[in-house]
Amino acid sequence: MTIRVLIADDHEIVRHGLRTLLELDPELEVVGEAEDGAEAVQSAARLRPDVVLMDLLMPRLDGVAAIATVRRDLPDTEVIALTSVLEDAQIVGAIRAGAIGYLLKDTRSEDLQQAIKAAAAGQVQLSPKVAARLFKEIRTPESTQEALSPRETEVLRLLAGGLTNKEMALTLAVGEKTIKTHVSRILGKLGVQSRTQAALYASRVGLLPVEELGGGGA
Repeated sequence: MTIRVLIADDHEIVRHGLRTLLELDPELEVVGEAEDGAEAVQSAARLRPDVVLMDLLMPRLDGVAAIATVRRDLPDTEVIALTSVLEDAQIVGAIRAGAIGYLLKDTRSEDLQQAIKAAAAGQVQLSPKVAARLFKEIRTPESTQEALSPRETEVLRLLAGGLTNKEMALTLAVGEKTIKTHVSRILGKLGVQSRTQAALYASRVGLLPVEELGGGGA
């Protein structure tokens, strides 16, 4: 089964370059392009992609706002923020909006392809440096920890460690659908929009050291 990808960027040459790159991988299928945030939201609703590559600096509706809308309306669609500038405000805004991760536009082609596959599998990937920066900025209410059941707490720990849905299912001897249900409930109870935010929360409450988030930067 191929992973369906939507590319959102206001520069045509970037969109075409990304399409050409991604279509070299038989596991990835570019199902559409959008030239601004508003079109990205509309296209995502129509196409239901598995992953959206979202530029953060776009007209009409910026990438952060577009990410928030996509994640709210399409919880099964993961979003990777794709930007040319590494700024704390953008990173934090994107993650708070619900992006599972972010990449710079100078990312190597094979790393981009792998990141898309990881996102589609629900895998949180954070380098220690990025995790530490986000850890300082994103706050999650400590009181919500008590709302998680023992099994949800275990799923959260595994998620924070960078395991995919399939890997978590194998580890806990349950089906992937069950894992998806647990993750959905965890996000709801914590009041967050993405697995990345949930992973940061796990580190904040001591379930996993910050340097081990996302498998230690895998």
